[in-house]
Amino acid sequence: MVLVSRILSRSKPLYSGQIILQHGNALTVRSYSKDASPSPLKGDEMLKNIFYEVKNKFEVALGVLRKEKITIDPNDPAAVSQYAKVIKTIRQKADLFSESQKIKYTIEQQTQGIPDARTYLLTLQQIHIKSGLTDDLGAGAMMMEALEKVEKEIKKPLLRSDKKNMALLIAEFDKINKKLGIRKEDLPKYEEDLELKIAKEDLQGLKKDASEAMETQLKREEFKDEQMVDVKSLDIRNFI
Repeated sequence: MVLVSRILSRSKPLYSGQIILQHGNALTVRSYSKDASPSPLKGDEMLKNIFYEVKNKFEVALGVLRKEKITIDPNDPAAVSQYAKVIKTIRQKADLFSESQKIKYTIEQQTQGIPDARTYLLTLQQIHIKSGLTDDLGAGAMMMEALEKVEKEIKKPLLRSDKKNMALLIAEFDKINKKLGIRKEDLPKYEEDLELKIAKEDLQGLKKDASEAMETQLKREEFKDEQMVDVKSLDIRNFI
């Protein structure tokens, strides 16, 4: 089902990701050899575990969607909020990443081993762009300016292992956060806003898909006398 696939693609399961990263080379030529042992190999077991994990998460998502009412109206804040709650319920029951957790995981994976602060910040900016996050406040540019200031002061590139001078950069970041009105205690609100934004985008995609499907159907001869229904009146539970 398109909706479930959309949800699962939004929220990466941690377990599968770790298995793929840790055992990416587990499959060998012996797996396909005529003389291969009939007992399951490590790679076979890995793929089987991933298959059953994804299958179970898919079924959990379907179970929630069969019970919860979703109104496909991206312009109605109440409908967007309800959809976001449904997605949160699916994430919690299926043990999936939230969008912020997925971004955090991506940052941790892609910045491992980066020795200097400059490359780290540039990588961070690229991750934000690929994740669809906008920097309307210009925080990225301010962070780079702060790094320039610190490196000019210490007269050398700033390494992440340099705790003393990294503390100087963190202090500059704190000033930026204060200037922009960003507080640590407000982070849950920022995460909620992000989830609502994503929920609205999902509903827009669902509305577009449903409208196009109905338009295609009405072009068929047997449906020429039918009227196109309002997408908002559709009950997704009837199509699962």
